Amino acid sequence: MSQLTENSSFLYGSNSPFIFELYSRYLDDPTSVDPSWADFFKEMGDAPDSVRVSSKGASWAERWPQIIGIKEAPEEGGSKKKQTGISDKDAKQIALDAIRTLMMVRVYRVRGHLMADLDPLKMTKIEPHKELLPETWGFTADDLDKEIILDGTLGFEKATLGEVLHKLRSVYCGQMTVEYMHLQKAECREWILQNFEKGPMKLPADEKKKIFETLNKSEGFERYLHVKHPGTKRFGLDGGESFMTAIETVIESAAEGGVEDIVIGMAHRGRLNVLANTLNMPMTKIFSKFDVTDPSSNAVEGSGDVKYHLGMSSDRKFGDKTVHLSLTPNPSHLEAVDPVVVGKVRAKQDMVLGDRNKAMGIMVHGDAAFPGQGVVSETMGMSELKGYKTGGTIHIIINNQIGFTTSPQYSRSSPYPSDAAKSVQAPIFHVNGDNPEEVVRASKLAVEYRRLFQSDVVLDIFCFRKYGHNESDEPAFTQPLMCQQIAKHPSVLTQYTQRLLNEGIFKEGEPEQLKKAFTDRLDKAFAEKASHVEKAEWLEGTWKGLETGKFNEKAEKTGVSQKLLHEVGAKISVIPEGYAIHRKIIRQLDAKKKTIEAGQSIDWATAEALAFGTLLEEGISVRLSGQDSGRGTFSQRHAVLVDQENGNRMRPLQQCEADGSRFFVYDSPLSEYAVLGFEYGFASADPQSLVLWEAQFGDFANGAQIIIDQFIVAGESKWLRMSGLVMLLPHGYEGQGPEHSSARPERFLQMCAEDNMQVVNLTTPANYYHALRRQVKRKFRKPLIVMTPKSLLRHKLCVSDLSEMTDKSTFTYVYPESDMELAAPQNIKRVVLCTGKVYYDLLEYRRENKLRDVAIVRVEQLYPFPAKTLTEILKPYKQAEVIWCQEEPQNQGYWHFVRDAIDEVIESSKIGNGKRVRYIGRSASASTATGSYATHEHEQKTLIQQAIKLKD
Repeated sequence: MSQLTENSSFLYGSNSPFIFELYSRYLDDPTSVDPSWADFFKEMGDAPDSVRVSSKGASWAERWPQIIGIKEAPEEGGSKKKQTGISDKDAKQIALDAIRTLMMVRVYRVRGHLMADLDPLKMTKIEPHKELLPETWGFTADDLDKEIILDGTLGFEKATLGEVLHKLRSVYCGQMTVEYMHLQKAECREWILQNFEKGPMKLPADEKKKIFETLNKSEGFERYLHVKHPGTKRFGLDGGESFMTAIETVIESAAEGGVEDIVIGMAHRGRLNVLANTLNMPMTKIFSKFDVTDPSSNAVEGSGDVKYHLGMSSDRKFGDKTVHLSLTPNPSHLEAVDPVVVGKVRAKQDMVLGDRNKAMGIMVHGDAAFPGQGVVSETMGMSELKGYKTGGTIHIIINNQIGFTTSPQYSRSSPYPSDAAKSVQAPIFHVNGDNPEEVVRASKLAVEYRRLFQSDVVLDIFCFRKYGHNESDEPAFTQPLMCQQIAKHPSVLTQYTQRLLNEGIFKEGEPEQLKKAFTDRLDKAFAEKASHVEKAEWLEGTWKGLETGKFNEKAEKTGVSQKLLHEVGAKISVIPEGYAIHRKIIRQLDAKKKTIEAGQSIDWATAEALAFGTLLEEGISVRLSGQDSGRGTFSQRHAVLVDQENGNRMRPLQQCEADGSRFFVYDSPLSEYAVLGFEYGFASADPQSLVLWEAQFGDFANGAQIIIDQFIVAGESKWLRMSGLVMLLPHGYEGQGPEHSSARPERFLQMCAEDNMQVVNLTTPANYYHALRRQVKRKFRKPLIVMTPKSLLRHKLCVSDLSEMTDKSTFTYVYPESDMELAAPQNIKRVVLCTGKVYYDLLEYRRENKLRDVAIVRVEQLYPFPAKTLTEILKPYKQAEVIWCQEEPQNQGYWHFVRDAIDEVIESSKIGNGKRVRYIGRSASASTATGSYATHEHEQKTLIQQAIKLKD
């Protein structure tokens, strides 16, 4: 007998063959098996790791003993049974059947979803996929009764080919399926395999009734609004009611798993339903928003927003578990809220010392927006990064299979809207929305996966949109066939009601009674809607104790004792023991130490560190993120020191942490949109910390314009949501070209109104220090936009004394003339008003030329404009003309914003013989700056001369 035949005797008897162990041995070492087996296995040609994972069955399946190497099987009573021979041909056929079946199983695990029954409308034709057909693997119809050795795969020890196919198709090609074989971590794939292949859950009657209740409220609410307000925009959930089953299951399952705080972000589709039935917003309040005719009758502070953009917070109880829910307001920029949600979640987690299971995010997406809006990928790209991870977000796609009027084949290049999630190793559960029980199963699996593996997971619910993009739309213009199918398609509630009646869960007539009871509740609320009184819902929870704020020009207490400044200075300038620090940084630390000890020549970076350090000492946390923020774009900050020998990192400011305060600085991913949204979300959830986002260059804030426009600028006015976020935008004309000069201050100033934010361009490190501390020392929170310097970071004149930061000092709104001996008021014929870096160019030119008839006044805060302070400073200059000088082109920068404000000051202070303020600076330009350094130098010299040197 050949060696093959001898070693194949285990194919018979009680041991039964386990070919995969032999194959596994071959994969480890091809020479460890008989050459004829090696040749056979070589022909199979599959990836070794995939075969090993696929050959494992579910953990709940019965396992067979390892039998490779057994040459004899013991008989009863301990005697040995003689080996039974088998022909090479038969042995190979058995092996071939087993391995090909395994390969087919693996392909179903990878691509079975392509034949799943996911479309409720049945408009997507399910085409047979070649790799999922048994004939692809060498089987014929005659083989369906052939018994295959499986050793636990799919829960079978052995099964006929027909049984295997039935199991594969029921698991992977039913009304719920999963994509998970792209996951790189074997333990993640193994967990899904074990739990998913168990198949549908057997739900108890009370849980089925709960599903009915959710669907009843979801459909009943939309139907009621449709009857009462036909044609009115509400972006209803009609056709996608199973989404409510998903979000309810996710919330309840998360609460049972220990989550105490859930932040929800979603666009407008279904938002009113979530407000009503998930967050329990009073129905009277919702109904009242459809009928407001008198704009003052139900108004609260701010401008407000349309009803399907609004947010809300509430508490829900599930058994003995209570979970706080907050639906974050969101504009019609569909996915703009995504990074805001994870930022809020991270803040809540950091408040409980980083416990990732205490708070969680749920993001609800549209099927066109998920692949179409880049911020989705930007946000998911942060999910595993140290400074931004939240332990996973549950993403739910309401897959209407259309985007406004655009069909999927015209709006994405991938089979599913969810494919972008594969880039972050997120498993994706696809489910037919007409099967709410499978929606529940998918939701529970998603929550448990997130809890175990602390990563993102996607739930893609296939449904449809009954009334078009909005209720005043006519979808049949562009999708007539879909509309015809929708018109005759029974709702998920109708289908599920019949299912429960058939199962005996409900008696005849019982569902109708429940539906009527909910409608009666709606009728009662509708009748009482006129009595609803709108009130502002803010300044609660972590915001308790803070106030709504209006700016003024009073001197606020932002300084600290000189003793504390020296203590902090010593901590941030010491060379850490045991660290091999770069020699250039050692010199910087030594210089920093000397300036602090002397109390003079404090530069920008040192003043910033003193602001951070003193806040930390007072128990206030500081979080700074942005591209290259640890070192600083201009190598000025060095808030993170790196050991030159082993790469270990340390943050000197951590030595200042006290009373629970913490200092975080993170180099962000190369994203502006998502990272700024994240930091806005963080700041809006934690008003007790100083939160800063720094652009690498101010121009790069362009990439985050939606967050700026919709949240930072208008969030308080629209949604009564304050934020103390600080934006640091390097700005200044140094001849670095159009993309590295301007932070576009004109854009921020154009959006300034109603005390919504502060815009500053500061000229001293001390004023920067006070501006930062002022953010968390006030009783209110407003965004702060800082045009931070570049060349001034090391400018010999841009320094401050330590005394300017003590408790006897405060923020300066306007700096008067600094060279009083050179520019005495009685000699002044022109007052040059300016802001930021150009001041030092003007100052140096005047000093070099010893000019005594021009005064230079610095406006440090552009908005709110410090008119009162400026008026007092200009009063001595009765006969002087007033000009505004800026580096930026005339159509950019500050000129068009400050012109009217300065004219009012001139009029009130009665200076300059009533002449209006005049402009000196660069001419209007389509570009922010020239790309030629020589041209820049010429322009800069010209505008400085024109501003300072009077005509003879």
